[in-house]
Amino acid sequence: MENNFDVIIAGCGAAGLYGAINLPASCRVLLVCKQELTLCNSALAQGGIAGVYKSPQDSIELHEHDTMVAGGFKNNPETLHILTTHAAHEIQAILDMGVDFDRTPDGELHRTLEGGHCRHRIFHHKDATGAEILDKLIRKVKTLPNVTILEHAMMVGMKKTGTGFSVNIMQGGSFTTYNSHFMLLATGGIGRVYSFTTNSKIATGDGIAFAYENGAEIRNLHLIQFHPTAFNDHHTRECFLISEAVRGEGAYLLNCKKERFMDRYDERLELAPRDVVSRSIILESRETKSDNFYLDISHKDPEFVRNRFPMIYEKVLEQGYDMTKEPIPIFPCQHYLMGGIQVDTNSETTIPNLYAAGECSHTGVHGNNRLASNSLLEALVFSRQAALDIAKKLPNTPSTYETAAFPTSPDAQKLPKGFRTEIRKIMQENYFVIPNKEKLPEGFRRIEEIRNQLLNGNYIVDADYVEAKSLATVAYIILKEVL
Repeated sequence: MENNFDVIIAGCGAAGLYGAINLPASCRVLLVCKQELTLCNSALAQGGIAGVYKSPQDSIELHEHDTMVAGGFKNNPETLHILTTHAAHEIQAILDMGVDFDRTPDGELHRTLEGGHCRHRIFHHKDATGAEILDKLIRKVKTLPNVTILEHAMMVGMKKTGTGFSVNIMQGGSFTTYNSHFMLLATGGIGRVYSFTTNSKIATGDGIAFAYENGAEIRNLHLIQFHPTAFNDHHTRECFLISEAVRGEGAYLLNCKKERFMDRYDERLELAPRDVVSRSIILESRETKSDNFYLDISHKDPEFVRNRFPMIYEKVLEQGYDMTKEPIPIFPCQHYLMGGIQVDTNSETTIPNLYAAGECSHTGVHGNNRLASNSLLEALVFSRQAALDIAKKLPNTPSTYETAAFPTSPDAQKLPKGFRTEIRKIMQENYFVIPNKEKLPEGFRRIEEIRNQLLNGNYIVDADYVEAKSLATVAYIILKEVL
């Protein structure tokens, strides 16, 4: 019985943790965390969480409209309405858990502005909102006696059974099979399929790959958001994000001549949505024949900048830049995924009793481009939707558990090096901000070749193999969609 659970949740970001919190206390939950609990994309979210909460100057209709505009009116109206109408509930819930949002001098919650929003509706904790929310969610989950947490545990296999699901978990070099009646995939994004990303090192699209292999529908995986203002240090794969909120507080975008240029591309200037700004930077780089771009907030009061963006201030200072005195070098970088595992309004995939929430899912709320600070909100709203739906089904689940087999080959070989590097290079060169239509067919052919080799080769199933296979699968689906 120790390996059998009502629900297995893969992923310990905001969606995974909040899903566990919202399941009934009688529900036995296994929470599988690939690395340590604090390592996830949710913890890196700087700007905040958007929502209409006790806001007399704002409305759900305005929030929906801004989200639709940013998404090119390709959003799913039904799931978008769920997102915006549930925002107040989730914001109140995390406040009740002790989340410490910034406040005005009179004690009211402070709301900031970000690109694409027509109202100040972003609740934030300085410039480290994701880390603050994650901290309080972790504290809450650790108090729940019905939740078992496995850290440094990697899901290396997943199969549908007659009674639910079996997963093969690698932990400390040993493998254990766990079974459940329900499964929630909350495995985050795909950033590591690119050479440069703002995502954490664990963002390799594992949940999406496992869902695809099990026959779940994957939709719009090519809808990838490139954040326009990542710190331009291409010495590391993880690029430090300069939050949207910096432009929201009045920062200017400058080209290589230290001139503002957004007026040539969009009337909203620096407050245009992310896809517009990223595309504008690429077009301007072609015009100026330079990749040197900057974000400048040095015209604002230095004390305000240091207090409003303490983490960003310290991070760029470590790199030799004082943002209160000089422009910061920036360039677009892979940031977020709008597509993913297709789900309904209850976050259920096309496979019964398999759910997905957070960045790995495709709810359709973002349309073609995510509006700033809607991601943390989506993670909370739709993981709770999954938890509520699972709770309704729990009384009718079978009392038994089937266990799937995960056979190993005695003569399996260690995966050769270089697959992941080649995949990232192909994606960076073929499908970055403005796709290279001439190169795409050849890029897809090579990705397909790599994936077939990984699927059909006799390789040892370890972290290297699973992540390479996940990245190859993700890249394969993306390029197949755009060809």
